[in-house]
Amino acid sequence: MKVTALQMNLEWTDVTGNIRQVHRLIDSAPASDLYVLPEMWSTGFITDPRSLTGQGDDALEAMKAIAREREAAVSGSVSWQAEGQYYNRHFFVTADGSCRFYDKHHLFTVGGEHEHYQAGSKRTIAEWCGWRFLLLTCYDLRFPIWCRYNGDYDAAIVVANWPASRTDAWQILTKARAIENQCYLVGCNRVGDDPQIRYKGCSVILDPLGRELATGGEHKETTLTAEISLEDLHRYRTHFPVLEDRDRI
Repeated sequence: MKVTALQMNLEWTDVTGNIRQVHRLIDSAPASDLYVLPEMWSTGFITDPRSLTGQGDDALEAMKAIAREREAAVSGSVSWQAEGQYYNRHFFVTADGSCRFYDKHHLFTVGGEHEHYQAGSKRTIAEWCGWRFLLLTCYDLRFPIWCRYNGDYDAAIVVANWPASRTDAWQILTKARAIENQCYLVGCNRVGDDPQIRYKGCSVILDPLGRELATGGEHKETTLTAEISLEDLHRYRTHFPVLEDRDRI
């Protein structure tokens, strides 16, 4: 499978502009089976979503259209309203019209995310082209029990607005989650600035040994693409079956 992550410089609260950027970046990238967008890719990380009620519908429709046009899957999170609550909702949409979602479980309380968003309570595994993807969002990366392999996934997708000031943690934790779960990991982070924070990027696609298959580098809008192999994954897990000794909590 070919995977492309879009390391975007998000335009603050400009849904139309960010949709336009997604199309431009995908046009510049190799044709892929899966495209991964950052956390809250359509607006930037808005902590008070009430001012942009309804924008999530436009973002989701754009993701569905891209999936159809590219005959691919598209993954990324948006600020989403449902039944009077707001969620940081990570969607995984596919060319065949299916749509799975994951509501961010670990809300970033230090930044006040919990004051405006409802935490999700369930993990989500999305399937596409024979692959099983664990959907994660930004702060989830810090919590290994939530990310733990339980015989249920082949690759993890982490969409993020991870600040430049904590880049070392991003680089260490993405590799740790890939190594400890013997999985591929796609970490898609944004670049640029919002009204409060600077973002460095350093998006990455890792193999199950934590080796970089592709990286987005620092401070630049770009795409990164890599081939991932189920055959190689199964061979490695069989040859070195440490997951059989994992804690089952």
